[in-house]
Amino acid sequence: MPDGPIPAWVSKPIDPQASDALTALPAYLVDAFQRRVLFLDLLRRRGNEQIDISSRPTATVLRFASKPIMSGKSLPRPMNYTLSRIIAPEGVVIDEAKRPVVVVDPRAGQGPGIGGFKAESEIGDALNAGHPVYFIGFSLNPEPGQQFLDVVEGQVKFFERVVALHPDAPPPFAIGNCQAGYQTLMVAMLRPELFGPCLIVGAPMSFWQGKRGENPMRYSGGLNGGSWLTALTADLGEGQFDGTWLVLNFDKLGPANWLWGKQYDIYTNIDSDGPRYLEFEKWWGDFVQLNGDEMQYLVDNLFIGDKLTRNQLTSSGGQVFDVRNVTSPIIVFTSTGDNISPPQETLGWILDLYGSLDDIWDAGQTIIYCIDHKIGHLALFVSSKVGAKEDEEFVRLMDLIDCLPPGLFEMVISSSQKETQQAGYVTGNWESRFEPRSLDDIRNIGRNSPADDRAFTAVARVSAVNLAAYRKFMQPWVRLVANQTTADLARTMNPLRLSYTMFANSNPLMNNVEKMANAVKAARRPVHADNPFLAWQTFISAQITTGLDNFRKTRDLLQEKLFFDVYGSPALQAMLGFDSESAVRPPPVPSPEKLAARETRRTESTARLRAGGAKEALIRALLYVASDDRGLDRQSALALNVARQLILHQSISAFKKMVRQQAFVLHQDREAALLALTFMVPKPEERAVLLERAEAIVGAKGALTVEQSRRLVKLSEYLDVTPLKPATPMARRQPLRRAGGQLQ
Repeated sequence: MPDGPIPAWVSKPIDPQASDALTALPAYLVDAFQRRVLFLDLLRRRGNEQIDISSRPTATVLRFASKPIMSGKSLPRPMNYTLSRIIAPEGVVIDEAKRPVVVVDPRAGQGPGIGGFKAESEIGDALNAGHPVYFIGFSLNPEPGQQFLDVVEGQVKFFERVVALHPDAPPPFAIGNCQAGYQTLMVAMLRPELFGPCLIVGAPMSFWQGKRGENPMRYSGGLNGGSWLTALTADLGEGQFDGTWLVLNFDKLGPANWLWGKQYDIYTNIDSDGPRYLEFEKWWGDFVQLNGDEMQYLVDNLFIGDKLTRNQLTSSGGQVFDVRNVTSPIIVFTSTGDNISPPQETLGWILDLYGSLDDIWDAGQTIIYCIDHKIGHLALFVSSKVGAKEDEEFVRLMDLIDCLPPGLFEMVISSSQKETQQAGYVTGNWESRFEPRSLDDIRNIGRNSPADDRAFTAVARVSAVNLAAYRKFMQPWVRLVANQTTADLARTMNPLRLSYTMFANSNPLMNNVEKMANAVKAARRPVHADNPFLAWQTFISAQITTGLDNFRKTRDLLQEKLFFDVYGSPALQAMLGFDSESAVRPPPVPSPEKLAARETRRTESTARLRAGGAKEALIRALLYVASDDRGLDRQSALALNVARQLILHQSISAFKKMVRQQAFVLHQDREAALLALTFMVPKPEERAVLLERAEAIVGAKGALTVEQSRRLVKLSEYLDVTPLKPATPMARRQPLRRAGGQLQ
């Protein structure tokens, strides 16, 4: 931008209400020029911000103050992660006896802090609920020689420290965003006793899965010839892989937004949206580095190999990474708004590991998923609306979720009704239900056919061949010519990084932009909304967006066709050692230890049929009546929690154990389990109290469902007690309420 005076016509007063063509055009031209200057200044500020944050190895977009607790650099196998305690803002009271919350940030190209870069966020909601909050973030550069397993096994030490700091609290509620989702779940596979519920947000787990015509990112490994390109990139980077390439892959999925839409929206709303744009770009443009070996492990074993949910990965000590090791509830939060990590990838692991719901029960696992059909991947952990809805519900219900019986549930969140709020059972704006689901519900989301799986198997084998060939014939020469100078130059000239830095103050052509922007702000003349040239601008932008969308659709279809034409070829598959009838993806067989544990659990459940007293009988009765075809709603769950505190007087861990024991008894033989209630509670008057309490708890919301009413009558027959009158809303039943009507 050349130096010189600001043209006079830029600030010339023009009637913004004018709508005839003679005055509309000058008014539009003034507005358009001013917006261009302001937009260019915004890009300048964005470039300066990117250079600044990239120059600080520990920079973060985390808006909450924090205190380092433990550094990964001090571990025997150092890593560039740090465990920090979030300092509560003024006015927020933390209860140290509450379950701690640990948020793990994704190291997938950008820097740390995204789980708490807004007040309404995972961290913000946990603090507002009074929970101690910890944050696991990372620095710009990895430690020398750092491996992916170093990070997974090192974070075991972090969770050990959190548990040690809160010995009287339930195990931590872990939240892993994107890449940190499967990474955190792998930590829980190694040490399940350290974890409460695990929330994995937008985390791909079954990397091959998808639907034809919708999920093009999974074809990248095959179209690149496998992971040899990852090795080449790391070699040219002197052993480091530039995370900018990962972010660029995300951008290329939606060229209409990347190349045009995002910039046009800001240009159009330059007077209001600048701060929001800079806030997000501060994180999106904070590119981090990974060691080449770290990235190679991920590409070979996860993105191309898809080995995680087939139990083909082991720790450095030989322990198999098996999702079925996790004993606490697993919560999957996913979305359908884009194709970065679609539900097929985030939920497909359920079908990879389990052949039936009985398998989930036998593993003693509680799996909950929640799908947002309006947002894309990034909004799962950056949107304020998500923070005020789903995140708030996850945090509010973490203890209740931890006590759910085994099974597969969908968490359905809807707006709460006014009368429900007045009853005192909903403290927010949302109402949640845990609805039972079958494996067919997961299949209906979409899944590879056996033929598709064979094509991806072919990719994995071709990748291994090409990688071996690269390492044998090319790698020595590449490493011979590569050096730190060329690596730094390659990172500087990365096209995505250049899109930031070329507009910074370091570019001499930007010298006069700030001065011009200040002059424009002083003489700003926004055009009126009914200006016809503004309508033409909108029309032209829509045409550009449509053209780029059509390009994307054509590109994706051609790539998909090429992928399956090549890797779906029976001839290629035969050359790689398998035929068109091969079963290339059999489910992992349970280990002898797990089979023995299942048999022991069945034996114990049979022995527990008549064991216990009124407490066990109440839980068994509640599980029978409350778990109708709709599942459990939040009101019933909250009331159940009150019963835990005021009637059973149990800790969460003891209550969870009892719920699971009684759930297994019911699951194994419902009829015998219900008939045994009269042996557990022999006195008629005690059975009458049990029935009344069961009716009160299940009727927390008001009227029972038809199925719940039927089961309540059936329960009275099993208990040999006179059937109850229609259920009374539990909000009026004082024995299950705390002082002031507040629920725990």
